[in-house]
Amino acid sequence: MDKIQLKARAKVNLSLDVLRKREDGYHDLKMIMQTLELHDSVCLEKISNGIEVDCNSRFIPEGEGNIAYKAAKLIMDEFSIKNGIKITIEKKIPVAAGLAGGSSNAAAVLNGMNNIFELGIQQDKLMALGKKIGADVPYCIRGGTMLAEGIGDILTDLEPLNGINIILVKPKIGVSTAYVYKNLNLESIYERPDTELIMEAIKAKNLEVIAHNMKNVLETVTKKKFSIIGEIKSKMINSGALGSMMSGSGPTVFGIFKDKFSAENAMNFLKSDRWDCFLTQTINEGMF
Repeated sequence: MDKIQLKARAKVNLSLDVLRKREDGYHDLKMIMQTLELHDSVCLEKISNGIEVDCNSRFIPEGEGNIAYKAAKLIMDEFSIKNGIKITIEKKIPVAAGLAGGSSNAAAVLNGMNNIFELGIQQDKLMALGKKIGADVPYCIRGGTMLAEGIGDILTDLEPLNGINIILVKPKIGVSTAYVYKNLNLESIYERPDTELIMEAIKAKNLEVIAHNMKNVLETVTKKKFSIIGEIKSKMINSGALGSMMSGSGPTVFGIFKDKFSAENAMNFLKSDRWDCFLTQTINEGMF
């Protein structure tokens, strides 16, 4: 095999709780993560030597600063691969949006390198390698509906949520994940997600209970700095969403809709020059 094409899928958090700050500077999390149909296309092709990254987005670095580059280099160093690899990324997932677009690209590269060079790496090993690059990468390798704990790398399968209609709204601002966690005051958080309740609702396929109980404690920081987050959430509910929440550290806000008709109608209501809108669905057929 000399060439492989992969779908690197976006994710949202259906809940996000930060339990404590660890001695190593990271935070212990408890969150529910869900794969979406929205995806980047990642093509890997063998070349004679080196690592080349080509991307259609001007916001993505194409050298060693690219997380997909780091994923390729990790595999090449770990398994003493002498060939080179060309990585072509067609971005459809918004950049720096709280949707794990970069982590998903890295996961696709790890998976693709495993296949194209016939390395036979088991998924657990691949996830351990992914953790060296970023906390979301192990989840992006596995995908689906998951409870994520630790720094996001301890994963437990939940009942799959397929075909749920989601609208993503990405305001035209940038949010630094480092800034959000640095300014997070755990002692001032008085409203946290009931993760167990949401997991029970997922098992029962009770969409309204899921949507009504979604919470993300990182909103306490991001909404305070960017009022547009709260504005989008309100507009999302007014457009007919069963529930709305910011994904990750933001700034993307998503809404859950009871059916595709409701979601398509809401898209017309939500359109604005101040943000980009995407209509997608939850999916559990795997990240790739």
